[in-house]
Order: sequence, then structure tokens, then C-alpha cells
Amino acid sequence: MTKNVLRRFLMVRCHLARLMGEHKMKIVDVARETGLNRNTITLLYKETAQRIELDALDKLCKLFNCGVGDLLEFDDDRER
Repeated sequence: MTKNVLRRFLMVRCHLARLMGEHKMKIVDVARETGLNRNTITLLYKETAQRIELDALDKLCKLFNCGVGDLLEFDDDRER
């Protein structure tokens, strides 16, 4: 399955790329600050991750001083 086809079926959007842009951070910066694996951050950044550990979600929310709803969004329109 290609990346674009996979995105069409996902109903949860990840706003990590937007948050990183607002804070002028690169993947390596997020990895250094959170201790998360660069691959984990890259998958979330590109919205290709199939799952996320609660620990990773906690670390990202703390880093960006945001709630889960600021990082992840349920997109009901993608089902159609």
C-alpha cells in the first residue's frame, strides 16, 4: 500500500509536523528532548505510524506543552 492510499484510510490525524514547525524543531531536536527513537518521530511526523505508545504520547505532550487533542485528531470525514 502506498503512503497516500494508507493516509486515505486513517481516521486519526497526527499534528506533530505542525507543532514542530511552530516550535521550529527538527526530528533530531524532538528525539534529543524526549529520548524517543528518531524512527518513531519520523513515522508520526509523516503520519504513517500504525500505533503510538502512551509513553511516547506523554513525552510529546510534555515537550510541546499540549494535550492529546492538540497532537492527535479523529477525522471522521476520511471514512467516506
